[in-house]
Amino acid sequence: MERTVQNYLELLQQIDRWFALSIERYPELIACQGGCSGCCRSLFDITMLDAYLLKLGFDALTAETREKVLVKCRARLELMRQQWPEFRHPFVVNERPEEDWELLMPDEDETPCVLLDANGRCLVYENRPMTCRLHGLPLVDVTGEVLHDEWCTLNFTESDPLELEGLRAPFDTMIRREVALVRDFTQALLGKRISELDTFIPTALLVDFAGLDWHEWLRGFTPVVTDSEEE
Repeated sequence: MERTVQNYLELLQQIDRWFALSIERYPELIACQGGCSGCCRSLFDITMLDAYLLKLGFDALTAETREKVLVKCRARLELMRQQWPEFRHPFVVNERPEEDWELLMPDEDETPCVLLDANGRCLVYENRPMTCRLHGLPLVDVTGEVLHDEWCTLNFTESDPLELEGLRAPFDTMIRREVALVRDFTQALLGKRISELDTFIPTALLVDFAGLDWHEWLRGFTPVVTDSEEE
């Protein structure tokens, strides 16, 4: 599992280099900077590989800091259970269709991420999930295919970033690599290769990766079949 995590970190670093290069190329168009946490609102679903990496960073924080964050995580979980009363440890969301996830992630939700400190900075920045590293810019593959056509409203206020070739990167290859690593991770964790095993950021911090009998849990796991699982 450690090798998979290391390989995933290398992939995340590749994404970080793309983001930094984008800012270097278009400094007058991109407002993203340290301490800007406008995008860090609402809930975000993440893979269990991201959750594992996030938990590694979280567990390295002081006990006092962890407990303050966990109080917010538990409060967030109670709100989720108003919609999903059966939502239980290890908080895998894939037993419900993605339309149900969206009930927990309304666009108007401005609740700050549980991992932001008082200054709007991430407490586990080096271990943050892939979605956090991609957020704020559109995702356009080197082929010109648009994979994600939204961006932070503070960026590109007077231009169309979809037309900027300097923002392009091999996202199709990187996403395929991510899926392969998730499958490697689930093989190590569950003894079975699964393409989609997801949770939310607050619930990721409540997962007991070491204490849970994942093989026993898998016996009762009934995922909603998606296109990627069918392939």
